[in-house]
Amino acid sequence: MTTLNKPLLYRHFHRIAWLAVALATCVIVFGAFVRLSNAGLSCPDWPTCYGKAAWPTHAEQIVDHAATEIRPVEPSKAWREQFHRHIAAGLGLLVFALALLAARRRRFGIAQVLGAAALVAIAIPLYMQGQHVASSVLVAIAEAALLWAALRWSNVDLARTAVLTLAVIIFQAMLGMWTVTWLLKPVVVMAHLLGGLLTFSLLVWMAWRSTDIPIRIADAAKLRRLLIIGLVLLGVQIALGGWTSANYAALACGTDFPKCAGQWWPPHDFREGFVLWRGIGVDYEGGILDNQARIAIQLAHRIMALLVTGHLLMLAIRLLRNPGLRGWGSLLGLLLFAQVGLGIANVVMSLPLHLAVLHNAGATALLFVLVTLLARVRAPDA
Repeated sequence: MTTLNKPLLYRHFHRIAWLAVALATCVIVFGAFVRLSNAGLSCPDWPTCYGKAAWPTHAEQIVDHAATEIRPVEPSKAWREQFHRHIAAGLGLLVFALALLAARRRRFGIAQVLGAAALVAIAIPLYMQGQHVASSVLVAIAEAALLWAALRWSNVDLARTAVLTLAVIIFQAMLGMWTVTWLLKPVVVMAHLLGGLLTFSLLVWMAWRSTDIPIRIADAAKLRRLLIIGLVLLGVQIALGGWTSANYAALACGTDFPKCAGQWWPPHDFREGFVLWRGIGVDYEGGILDNQARIAIQLAHRIMALLVTGHLLMLAIRLLRNPGLRGWGSLLGLLLFAQVGLGIANVVMSLPLHLAVLHNAGATALLFVLVTLLARVRAPDA
C-alpha cells in the first residue's frame, strides 16, 4: 500500500489529475466514435492531416499532397480523426505536467522527464521527414529512460505512477501512428484501445490517491483481491471487444441473440480468427476474415462476457452487503446491467453508432468503478 506524504505533493496535483481523467474519458469515447464511424484512416499522414496541423475543410484545399495518393480527402471524416489527435495531445501535456510535478523533488527528476520529452519532440519531425529509424531510436531511448526512473523511484509522492503514465501515453502516440500507417492492423487497433484504458486507469488511481479519501473496511485485503480479479477479467473482455471491432466481427452472428446465425454453436474457426500478426501492407478497413473466423471472435466475446458478468455481479452483491460500500455496489450493478443491455442491443439493432459508442463508454465506466475501489479501499489503521 502506498502511503502518501502530503507535503511532497504539489497542492493542485489532484485537481490536475482529475482534469486529466476527464480529458482521458473524452479521448476514449471520441476515439470509439472515430473508429466506429470508419474515420480511422481519414488522415493518411501523421501527425498532420494531408499536411495540415488542423484538417482540410474542403477537398479542393489539398492539391498534389502525397497523402491523396493513399486516400482521397473526405473532410466530413478527416476532422474526426485530427480532432481526436488534438485532444489526445492535450491529454499528453497534462500527463507531462503531472510527471514533472511528481518528479520535482527527485534528484535529476525534472531533467529526466524533460530529457525524455525532448527526445520525443525531436523524433516527431524526424518521422515526418521520413527518417523513421532515427525517430524510433529516439523514442525508444525516451521510453527506456522513463521506465528506468519508474523502477528506481518509490511511489511515496506518486512519482513512479506519474512517470509510468507518461511512458504509456508516449507509446500510445506510437500506436496511434501505427494504426494509420499500418492501415488499421487489428492487433495495433486493439493495443491502442487497451493503452488508452490503461492510461485512464493510471490517471484515476493517481487522482484518488492524491485526493486521499480512503474507505476503511476490515476485510480490505480480500476485497482488493476480488477487485484485481475483476480488473483482469474486464481487461480481457475489453481486449476481445477491441479485437471484435478491429476485425469487423460485431455482426458476424447477424442480429441473432442469444443464438448466433440461428444456431447455438455455428461453424467457426478460432485458429484463423485469432491470428495476431499477418504482416504489413494489408488494408484492414472493412476486415479481411471470412465469416467463420469472425463468428469465432464473436463467440469468444460472448463467452467471456458471461464470466465477467458473473464475477462483477458477485462483487456488486458483496459491496451491497457492506454499509460503507452500498453506493458503489449499486453503481457497479447498474453499470453492469446497462453494459450487458447495450451489448445485446448492438447485436439485435444491427450496431447503431450511438449504441456502439455507449458500449465503449460503459466499459470505461466499469473500469472507473473498479480502479476507484482499488485505490480507496484500505484496512483500518492499527
